[in-house]
Amino acid sequence: MTRTHDIVQKLWNLCNDLRDDGVTYHQYVTELTYLLFLKMAKETVQEDQIPPENRWDALKARSAPERLDHYRRTLLDLGKANASLVQQIYADASSFIKKPATLSKLVTDIDGLDWYAVDKESLGDLYEGLLQRNAGEKKSGAGQYFTPRPLIDSVVAVMQPKSTDVIQDPAAGTGGFLIAADHYVKAHEDVYDWPEEQQKKYFETTFYGMELVQDTHRLALMNLMLHGLANDPERSGIFQGDTLSDEHEKMPKATLILSNPPFGTKKGGGEPTRQDLTYRTSNKQFSFLQHIYRSLKPGGRAAVILPDNVLFESGVGKQIRADLMEKCNLHTILRLPTGIFYAQGVKTNVLFLTRGQTDTGNTQEVWVYDLRANMPQFGKRTPLTREHFAEFERAFGDDPTGSAAALAKRTDMGEEGRFRKFTREQVRERGDSLDISWLKDDSALSGDLPEPTQLAEEALGELSGAMEELRAILLELGATPEELEAVGAED
Repeated sequence: MTRTHDIVQKLWNLCNDLRDDGVTYHQYVTELTYLLFLKMAKETVQEDQIPPENRWDALKARSAPERLDHYRRTLLDLGKANASLVQQIYADASSFIKKPATLSKLVTDIDGLDWYAVDKESLGDLYEGLLQRNAGEKKSGAGQYFTPRPLIDSVVAVMQPKSTDVIQDPAAGTGGFLIAADHYVKAHEDVYDWPEEQQKKYFETTFYGMELVQDTHRLALMNLMLHGLANDPERSGIFQGDTLSDEHEKMPKATLILSNPPFGTKKGGGEPTRQDLTYRTSNKQFSFLQHIYRSLKPGGRAAVILPDNVLFESGVGKQIRADLMEKCNLHTILRLPTGIFYAQGVKTNVLFLTRGQTDTGNTQEVWVYDLRANMPQFGKRTPLTREHFAEFERAFGDDPTGSAAALAKRTDMGEEGRFRKFTREQVRERGDSLDISWLKDDSALSGDLPEPTQLAEEALGELSGAMEELRAILLELGATPEELEAVGAED
C-alpha cells in the first residue's frame, strides 16, 4: 500500500507540469486517464483491443516534437474503436495539452514510474487513490460525485453484498459503491476459486450502474476496468445515460442498490422524461428515490444518501415518503455529520430500506441514529475515518434487511443516546416528517464556528428547502406556471 501511495503522489505531482497549459485538476485526471489506459493495458498485457499504432510503445517511440500530433490522432482513432470498452473511454476525447514538451514530460515520467512495485490487484486502488485526491481538491469541484470512502465502506459493511446479488447504483459517479461491494464479496467469498463459468457470471451480471456525465463515466469505466468489473460495458458495468429517462431500462431489477444521487433540481426545472414515476417532480433526489424503491425486487434492500430536505419537504415530498413507507420497510436512518461532502452546507442522511413482498404496511418502526450532533468539523485537519462509524455499525446489527426479529434485538438509547426508535404511528403524527433529532448539539455552542462560506452555503440550503415547500403549497392551491416562476420555480 505504501508503494501504491507513493505512485499516486508522483502521478498527482505531474499535474504541476500542466499548470502552465491552463489545465484544471479535473481535466488533468481525465487527461491522465487517457494516458494511463494505454500504459496499464501494456503493463497488464491487455493491448489486444488497441491497434498497434495506438499503443503505449507507439506513443513513446515518437520524437518529442511529433508526439502531440500522434497523441491527438490516437484519441480520435480510439474514440472510433471496435472494442466497446476502449471506444467508451475515448468517446469524444480531446487533449487539453497545448505544448509538445508538456506531453513528452508526462509520457516520460509515467513510463519511468516503478510499475513492477504494484501488483495487478493494486492498480485499481492506485487509480482510485488518484480520484480521491482529485475529489479532495476544492478547486476541482469533483467532491460532488466522490462519496467519502469511510462512509461507503461502512454502508457496504452493514448491507453485506453477496455474489448472488444483482447490485445497482443509478447515480454511479466514479463507481465507488460498486467497487466497494466487489471488495466486500471477495473478502467473504472465494471468488477466484470458483469454476471459470461461475466467475464469468459474477463479473458480468452482478454490477450495474448509470452515470450522466461523459467525463465522469470514462473515469468510472477506467476504475471498474482496473478492478476487473468492466469487461463488457455493453452488457454490464456503468452505462452512460440518464436514470431519470427511459435509459434506466438498461439496468435490471436489483436485489441491492447502493447510491448517492445528485442534489438539486433537474436542469431547466423540468420533470424526468420517463413516465413510470408515480409522483412527478423536478427535484432529482425525490425522483431518484422513487427509482430506487421501484427498481428493487421484492425482498431487495437499498442504502441511499439523501439531503435533509427529502426528510421534511411537504407536498409531493410527503406523498413520496408515505409511498416509500408503504412499499418498503424503512427501518434505519443515519444522520450524517456535516462537512463530509464538497458542498459543506448540505446536511445528509443514509436511508436503509427493504422492499416488501407486498406494497402496503411494510414500515412498522424507523430507527434513527444521530451521528451529526456533537461531532467534530471534518476536513483536512480532522479526516473522516471508518472508526467514526463503528458504534453505528454495532447498533445496526448483523441483518441487512432490518427484519422484525433483527429490530427487536436493537436497544433504544433514550434521549441521551444516539440511537432511538420511532413507530410508524409516531412518524405519521409528525406529518410523515422523518427529520427527527433530539440531542442537544453542544458543538454548536462551543464557539468553534464554521467558515463563513460554510455558513452561507447552509443558509442557501435552508432557503432552497423553504422555497421548495412554498412551491408545494402553491401547487396544492392550484398556482399557475407564471405564479410558480415568480418564486423561482425555474431556478
